[in-house]
Amino acid sequence: MKKKIFISAPGLICCAGQNGEELYESCIKGYQGGIISHKGSPVGQIPDTALPPQPSTQCGTDTETKGRGSPLAGSPPESAKNARIFRIIDAALEQIRPEIEKAIAAYGPEKIGVCLGSCDNGSELSLAAHRDFFEKGAFPKDYNLRFQSASFPVEYISNKFGLKGPAYTIATACASGASAIVKGAELMRAGICSAVIAGGADIVSDTVLTGFNSLGAVSDSLSNPCSKNRKGINLGEGAAFFLLDFAETVDGIELLGSGESADAYHMTAPGEDGAGPAKAMKAAILDAGIKPEDIGYVNMHGTGTPHNDKAEALAMTAIFDPCPPTSSTKPITGHTLGAAGAIEAAICWMIINGKKGLPVHCWDGERDEEFPALPLDIRDVTPSICMSNSFAFGGCNVILIIGRTLSAEPRVQ
Repeated sequence: MKKKIFISAPGLICCAGQNGEELYESCIKGYQGGIISHKGSPVGQIPDTALPPQPSTQCGTDTETKGRGSPLAGSPPESAKNARIFRIIDAALEQIRPEIEKAIAAYGPEKIGVCLGSCDNGSELSLAAHRDFFEKGAFPKDYNLRFQSASFPVEYISNKFGLKGPAYTIATACASGASAIVKGAELMRAGICSAVIAGGADIVSDTVLTGFNSLGAVSDSLSNPCSKNRKGINLGEGAAFFLLDFAETVDGIELLGSGESADAYHMTAPGEDGAGPAKAMKAAILDAGIKPEDIGYVNMHGTGTPHNDKAEALAMTAIFDPCPPTSSTKPITGHTLGAAGAIEAAICWMIINGKKGLPVHCWDGERDEEFPALPLDIRDVTPSICMSNSFAFGGCNVILIIGRTLSAEPRVQ
């Protein structure tokens, strides 16, 4: 019998909320006020005033390292001390600092790991350096290629808390945040870690916006998932982190199971029949040791792109009969890319714990007759078990099932 892995209350920030409670309120009210216009496209950008002015600790120095035993290749250049990616990460992590510090005291820094899912965590620093290069003919003297590496933010987190356990960056595109949670659980069940900080973080950047726009995937209006009028995604930014721990939390909410699959159908498009996502859903349900009918809510990947929504609906109806209440929260948060899987798992956590109902599915109500209808308008449900779907480029499908078993009601602290 596999050991239970409990997940802490999330630390998070996005355009729809600066913590879990605020985000949950936005979801149940259908608040889309955090989506603003950026260069002609709606995006979910966090107000600068909502972020700490600078990281609470530097990313590392060449003279002293409190973390994993080897110094990072320098701190960010002075011009990047207020780098947005670090400020977003800090805003989320500080919310779960007490849980992290408790775990460090219980297990020691060597047994605490970090798994970060992210897509664009280096362009912010590299673009500023390249701007100097094109304008002045040289990179800034304090610039290092290390600053644009995928590993730099996760090393920042490790050093922030003085950790010496494994530190991984997971880059499975838009499934990265969910993949990081799966990897964290694997490290624990392998006996490598006793607890893991797991989640995702990403920023809105012109690089990513241009890239998605070149694919014809960006909508010029609010995202409209499952509608026959859907045009594509609204980008967003944010971060969400959990502490995964074998020790039971006060809330008693667990990572019950997970499933992964790979379509390898196309570099960016999902398989048309939804077989890949369905395979991941089936694996997650089996891993959780539950039946499909035990799941009370599904948070869709729900990007609002023509291919994704159709494939997801086909996968859902292949697994569930009937489908449980379903909605996409991306029209509220924006598509936060590498952070999406973690933010949406956090929404599921808040639903289970808060018992205030389900998120609004924000759309025009005009369903696409080319794929099966999903129950998108059910609100007054308080599920004990939720599923979160994350699908990504390359056909990477990751499913998380979190919940509280029926016998495990929350305890009074």
